[in-house]
Amino acid sequence: MPLYSETIHSLHEKQKEGTVTSTMITRSVFDRIREVEEKIHCYITPTEEAALEAAARADERFRKGDALGPLDGIPVGIKDIFLTEGVKTTAGSKILENFIAPYDGTPVDRLKKAGAVITGKLNMDEFAMGSSNENSGFFPTLNPWDRTRVPGGSSGGSAAAVTAGEAVAALGTDTGGSIRQPASHCGVVGLKPTYGRVSRYGVIAFASSLDQVGPLTKDVRDCSILLKTIAGHDPADSTSARVPVPDYPSLLTGEIDGLTVGLPEEYFLEGLEPDVEAQVRKAAQALERRGARLLPVSLPSTRYAVATYYIIAPAEASSNLARYDGVKYGVRLNDREGLIGMYRNTRSAGFGPEVKRRIMLGTFALSAGYYDAYYGKAQRVRTLIRREFDEVFSRVDLLLSPTAPTPAFPLGDRVDDPIRMYLCDIFTLPVNIAGVAGISVPCGLAPGNLPVGVQFIGPAFKEEVLLNAAYAYEQERGEFPECGL
Repeated sequence: MPLYSETIHSLHEKQKEGTVTSTMITRSVFDRIREVEEKIHCYITPTEEAALEAAARADERFRKGDALGPLDGIPVGIKDIFLTEGVKTTAGSKILENFIAPYDGTPVDRLKKAGAVITGKLNMDEFAMGSSNENSGFFPTLNPWDRTRVPGGSSGGSAAAVTAGEAVAALGTDTGGSIRQPASHCGVVGLKPTYGRVSRYGVIAFASSLDQVGPLTKDVRDCSILLKTIAGHDPADSTSARVPVPDYPSLLTGEIDGLTVGLPEEYFLEGLEPDVEAQVRKAAQALERRGARLLPVSLPSTRYAVATYYIIAPAEASSNLARYDGVKYGVRLNDREGLIGMYRNTRSAGFGPEVKRRIMLGTFALSAGYYDAYYGKAQRVRTLIRREFDEVFSRVDLLLSPTAPTPAFPLGDRVDDPIRMYLCDIFTLPVNIAGVAGISVPCGLAPGNLPVGVQFIGPAFKEEVLLNAAYAYEQERGEFPECGL
C-alpha cells in the first residue's frame, strides 16, 4: 500500500518503528499530487518546500525520541479559509487572490504545534458558500470517484484530497454541511463538532453563529486524533467553550450495547433517493447487530430548517463580508467616482455570483421594515429547532440519518437552480442551526459506484459518544473500497 493512502494512526506506528520517515510520507503525498492534481484540482496553493522542511524537523524529533504525538510528521491539507502565516489565503475568492496571511489561525497553530506537516491550501466554494465546489473563484474540484461529478462543498477540495491521497487528512469548515456533505460524496469521514468546541480564531468568517471547524479523514480513529488536536478553549475566540476535551482516541471501544439511536421520520421522506435510503437503513441495522436499540423519533421543525438557514446565514454573511471594500486588504479597483465607486467596482469584480446573491439576501433580511419579518422570525424558529433536538436527546443517545439526499450529482447540474442546490444540505443544516455535533461516515455505494454517507448526530459536547458509535459502525461495516483514481 502506498504511504499516501495510509491512515494517520498506521503511519504513526511505522514512524515509531523506524520503518518509514515523515520525509518519505511527505514525498509520497507530493508525488501523488503531481500524479493526479491535474485530474481533480484540489489545491489552490501547494507548499511542498515548507512541507519537506517540516518533515525533516519531524524526522529529527523521532530520531531523538522526542516525537510530539500521533500527528507528528503527518501531511495534512488545509482548506483555504484558514489563515496560514506567510501563505496565500484566498477563501476561494478573487477578492483575496493575493492576500498573504500575517499569522496562523488557532486550528493551524495547533496542528503545527502537534508536528503536522502542512501540504498547502485546498480549494473551496468562495467564502464557503456552496454545496458543490463549483462556486470557487478559481476552478471547480472534481470528484475522484467520478470526475464528471461534484465532490460536494464547500470543503470539496479537502474531501477530494483525502480521497485521492493528496493529503493524509485535512481540515475543513462546516456552516451548513460543508464538511459532512463532501465527506459523503467523496467516501471519507467528516465531523462537524459542537459549536464552540474548536476555535474559529483565524478562520475567515462566513456566518459566525454557524461556522465550525472540523476534520476530514480516512477513518474514524484518524478523525478522533485530529479532533483532539484542534479542540479546546481559546481565549482569542469569544465563542470558544470552556469545556474539557476528552481523550477521544482512547474512548473508541466500539462497545455500543444498549445505545439508543433515534431515526427521525422527517429525514426519510420524499426527495431521498431510494438507493441512499437503502444504504442508510443497512447502517442502522448494523448498529442494531452491535447491540444498539433503534427508536423512531420526530423533529417536526426540520421542514423549516432550509428557510431558517437561508435567512440567518446570508444575514451574517452580509455583515461579515462588508470588510472587503478594497481599502484594508485584497483586491482594490480604483475609480474616478471616488470612494463609493471604488467599493462598487472592487466588490463587483471580486465577489462571485453566489456570494453576491447571499449578500443581497442578507442585506434585505436585515433592512429596516423587514428585520422582524425575516431575521427576527428566523431566530425564533432556530430556537424551536434547538429545543426539539434537546427534547429528543433526552430520550435517545444519538440520531441516525442520511448525510445527503443523493450521491454526488453531475457538474453543472444545479448551478443555475439555487433552490435545488440549497436542498442538498437539507439533512445537515439543522445540526448547525442547533449547534450540536454531526459526523458522516461512508456506508455504501449507490449505482455508478458513488459513495453514500450515513450521518450520526449527537448532543452538544458529546463527540466521544458520536465517534464511538461511528467507530462501532465502521468495524461492523468492514473496509470501505478505494475510489480507484
